[in-house]
Amino acid sequence: MRRAEAEKAEHQAMNFVGRISQIAVVCWVAAIAAGCSATRPTKYYVLDAPAAPAAPTEAPIPVRLIVGHVTGSRLYRDTRLVYGTSSVQLGTYEYQRWAAPPVDLLQDMLVASLRASGQYRSVSRLGSNARGDYIVRGHLDALDEIDKPALAARFTFQLELFDPTTGTTVWSGSYNHDEPVQGKQVSDVVEAMNRNVEAGLRQLTTSLNQYVASHAARGPSGY
Repeated sequence: MRRAEAEKAEHQAMNFVGRISQIAVVCWVAAIAAGCSATRPTKYYVLDAPAAPAAPTEAPIPVRLIVGHVTGSRLYRDTRLVYGTSSVQLGTYEYQRWAAPPVDLLQDMLVASLRASGQYRSVSRLGSNARGDYIVRGHLDALDEIDKPALAARFTFQLELFDPTTGTTVWSGSYNHDEPVQGKQVSDVVEAMNRNVEAGLRQLTTSLNQYVASHAARGPSGY
């Protein structure tokens, strides 16, 4: 009788020790996971606004622009950097992020670029109390890291000028270029993206500015 009770007590003690060991292992794994995540801080990146050109020698034309929200897929309305794993598949970095969604960064850069031209009476964001003669609308198709055939930063963007009085698009342009990356770090990719975006916006806004200047003699339509 006593022997059976002793064996039962010993069995219970061994089960208790086993449960304690399992709990200790779980806590150890959790501690390692927490330690690993703590060693991977999130890094944030921005796109620099283009440098202001030389001051215009002529008075601004009597045209007011409203820059609308840049549209794009859900990937570019998130802050995680995007990379291409194949021609039909994209992925995102979890710890490499933009300081703001790319569509918002591009709207800021558009506003800065058009204001820096000194060509317009005013350049404002959509949603403000300002009124305009034209609405500038952009769509982001790609702002990705690609690695085939070589590491590069892809930027594909569409820009259009909308006349709210007639309800028509009076000008449109597109840009698509893969900028080589000078290095292998994510920061090198971001620098290539920045060069690509600045070159693309410069090309598109220059063409847009030329169109508006050539049609300014007709006078602003207003709305």
